[in-house]
Amino acid sequence: MRLTLTTFVTLDGVMQAPGGPDEDPSGGFDHGGWLVPYADADMGQAIAAWFAEADAFLLGRRTYEIFAAYWPQVTDPDDPVASRLNRLPKHVASRTLQDVSWEGSTLIKGDLAEQVAELKRQPGRELQVHGSGVLAHALMQHDLIGDYRLLTYPVVLGTGRRLFADDTKPAALRLVDSKTTSTGVTINVYQPAGEPTYGSFEAPDSV
Repeated sequence: MRLTLTTFVTLDGVMQAPGGPDEDPSGGFDHGGWLVPYADADMGQAIAAWFAEADAFLLGRRTYEIFAAYWPQVTDPDDPVASRLNRLPKHVASRTLQDVSWEGSTLIKGDLAEQVAELKRQPGRELQVHGSGVLAHALMQHDLIGDYRLLTYPVVLGTGRRLFADDTKPAALRLVDSKTTSTGVTINVYQPAGEPTYGSFEAPDSV
């Protein structure tokens, strides 16, 4: 399976609590729900199309708890998100959870990188990560992400957990798809392109 990461970020890279003020107030974060004013049909179509490609999910603890508190209550079989999340396997990366009760969920045990690499070797289309910032960071460090699907919203918050933390492993990415929604959200898909390369605009020293 191909591992894909889908996440919502602000212009300054914050990914914390996009869906509501009570979603994740940790660290005193009081800007929850910043995504909601920009939600539109374009965003919904993109998300639905991606979920249709999922054969399994990989979630961090916090995202798992947020999803598990909401999506099992959505029982419409035609809902493009709930129908996949409630039916497909969900692999949860956590050092603190002792068990997971959402049907189809299992805890990842042992070395994360090794276990995720093994999941990627399983037959199927996509192993999808949604949100899950701490998990995403660990996956980046081990070069395990195949597609970065970043929805960037025209808002700056100044505080909150960021997708690309200060100690993120340097990497080059290649843009493979891009579109803009009616509310100004850019939806960009990137794939790994090796290590960054560097140069300089300074004129060479004269001899």
